[in-house]
Amino acid sequence: MSEGSTAKRPRRKKAEQRAETIEQILDAAEYLFSKNGLYGVTLRDVAQRVGVHTTLLHYYFDDKQRLFEEVFARRAGVTSGRRMAALESYEAEAGDKPTVEGALHAFLDTDLDLYFEGGESWMNYAAFCARVSNTKEGAELMDVHFDPVVLKLVGILKRALPDYADEDIFWGYHFVTGALMNTLARTGRIDRLSGGLCHSDDFPAVKRRIARFMAAGFLALRA
Repeated sequence: MSEGSTAKRPRRKKAEQRAETIEQILDAAEYLFSKNGLYGVTLRDVAQRVGVHTTLLHYYFDDKQRLFEEVFARRAGVTSGRRMAALESYEAEAGDKPTVEGALHAFLDTDLDLYFEGGESWMNYAAFCARVSNTKEGAELMDVHFDPVVLKLVGILKRALPDYADEDIFWGYHFVTGALMNTLARTGRIDRLSGGLCHSDDFPAVKRRIARFMAAGFLALRA
């Protein structure tokens, strides 16, 4: 019994070291992709940031594309799951009287809280998604990981706006996601334009305004 337990310990320790190394690689790649996109980063760049040899990255990931996909997927399930739960909770609470602003709060607030409260790593992921969302590779991953929660939002919006054409609701979402991605990118432009009055990493300030602002846009489409 004692010998068996002792024999298992190195294997467990090795698995833990492997998991830790993979997390370090994903963290480094996430940061670099958030700054430079898929094509502005090499496996050598990632390896140098982690402090390992490039061959180790090839051991864990087939190529840069695979690493990119793993970086995207690692946190996508968390954010999409939280938003889906928030939308389902709002849907049950609102019954047959959902509002545009209420649905947008459910969709946006939990995500903004997650990024802000999650610290630097989650803020890097937000910037990463914002940067890659306008690329072919990123859009394909958005389709895979986020379409269900987006379509859930659209379904609630359709019930909140029964007299609106479906195309207006989809255009409305298109404008919503554009503004959201610009916010998540945290380029610092609003900081400079406002002379420091506003800060691009002030997600609580964004949260207080964004759903109300976007809801007004949806309602204006009818006019």
